[in-house]
Amino acid sequence: MNKPLKISTVIHAMVILSIITIAGCRQGGRGEGRKADQESISGADAELYEDLKQAEKIFYSLPSPLESAMLIKSAGAQFDDDLLNPVENANNYTTNRTMALNLGIYTCDLSFASLYDQTQLIINYMSAAKKMADGLGILDAISDEDIERLESNIHDRDVIMEIVSQTYLNSNSYLDENGQPAIAAIVLTGAWIEGLFISTQLVDQKDLDGNKLVGRIIDQKLSIDNLVSLLGENQGHPAVDELIIQVGRIRTIFDKITLTATPVTTEFDQESNVTLLKSEVSSDLTPEVFNQLASTVAEIRNNLIK
Repeated sequence: MNKPLKISTVIHAMVILSIITIAGCRQGGRGEGRKADQESISGADAELYEDLKQAEKIFYSLPSPLESAMLIKSAGAQFDDDLLNPVENANNYTTNRTMALNLGIYTCDLSFASLYDQTQLIINYMSAAKKMADGLGILDAISDEDIERLESNIHDRDVIMEIVSQTYLNSNSYLDENGQPAIAAIVLTGAWIEGLFISTQLVDQKDLDGNKLVGRIIDQKLSIDNLVSLLGENQGHPAVDELIIQVGRIRTIFDKITLTATPVTTEFDQESNVTLLKSEVSSDLTPEVFNQLASTVAEIRNNLIK
């Protein structure tokens, strides 16, 4: 029997995939076939690959904030800082629930800003994320040295991506390994909702067919049950129970979309020495359902950042 994967293991693998892969964007739209992203895994990292096979569905459906930002940018979307949670709101979050949710949200916003080279925003959102992590007692998730390193390498995207990824990994690993899996699940959910919110807000609803970003959004139908399952493992925590209800509202809308996916297959490229994971997906998304999805996600997300 496969060993169960801890939240930190899943996050670790997703972060590695985000760093080593420039995620190709998926074609989406009504009734249109599209190829899933091709995730590259080093042939030498057999242990990570085994973990990836066990958590295959989670990898596709719960992308790290950095991966979400990569997919948004590769779809050709323009940066819009009005979509981000204002850093000034950080002073409003004083409970574990609000700090955990907005640690995920701010990390997603930080990733979005970093992919678009928004230098001052990168520093601002790293500081906001640090405030949330400090409030949750996550030791060394974001240190003053990290902030200084970020500032001194503000024009080096590789360094920024490394710091952002490590921040997210450190936060979730610390929570999961120190007996706070419910808080870790809340952080994950905040980041997931923020990525979905930004994605849906950047789509031109008059041009859904063939829109690359729509394909990225539809992919979350594959994840929604996994997210609910992750939250369900921590049912009984008041904040988690409320999130189960809200994520359930989103799932109800995704259930209106018929999605057909071929099984994920592996293909080893000897020339590049990487294993590619491939799948094809088609959907029947309509403008009416997309509008409902976008408005519901916006309502939920805006309540989370109050």
